[in-house]
Amino acid sequence: MTQSPTARAKRALDDEAAATPVKAPRKRNSSKKELSVWSRRVHSWTSMVCMLLILFFAVTGLTLNHPSWGADPQTTTATGTLPSEYLADPDYLGISEYLRSKEGVTGTAGEHGVDGTQGRISWAGPSYDATVTFDTATGKYTLTETSYGLIAWFNDLHRGSNTSAAWGWVIDASAILLIAVAVSGLVLQMMIQRRRRTALILLGVGVVATVALFLLH
Repeated sequence: MTQSPTARAKRALDDEAAATPVKAPRKRNSSKKELSVWSRRVHSWTSMVCMLLILFFAVTGLTLNHPSWGADPQTTTATGTLPSEYLADPDYLGISEYLRSKEGVTGTAGEHGVDGTQGRISWAGPSYDATVTFDTATGKYTLTETSYGLIAWFNDLHRGSNTSAAWGWVIDASAILLIAVAVSGLVLQMMIQRRRRTALILLGVGVVATVALFLLH
């Protein structure tokens, strides 16, 4: 049967459409979107994980800058006699452990030595220090302990002063998390086009102000 011109034209168009390969829709800016998603996740997760640590270091930074806010040091003195087995060629470890048990000494033992017949040991910890002097002949000792209060304890934790190795790891982890928060926050701002200019201006102002403060300290 003979087809009309209209039918033949329609069929030709259908054949052309069928022969033309269908292109899959192109994903636009997929890498940019993925970076934005991961930056948002990193920023949110690290902020939640280290929120308390950020608050701790912020508050103790303020108290460190105002040492007068701390309590007055409290000093106590105790006397006694050391067991004779610790005195000949002074056993500093034995003396230290004896005083920990008898007098409640804390902190990490540090400087120690003998000058003539006068021996000494020092201990230090967060917001705490102690010193004992003893006679190597008689064993009589005088122990002086000083406590600097709760604010000084927090300040020493901020500085990592006289703290354990575990707390040193906490400080390192906190620093890494804060870097992640800062970098991911910057990336997020750069990803938002309408905020990018403002973010760069504020970043520049912050950098200039910080460098100026370093130079004027």
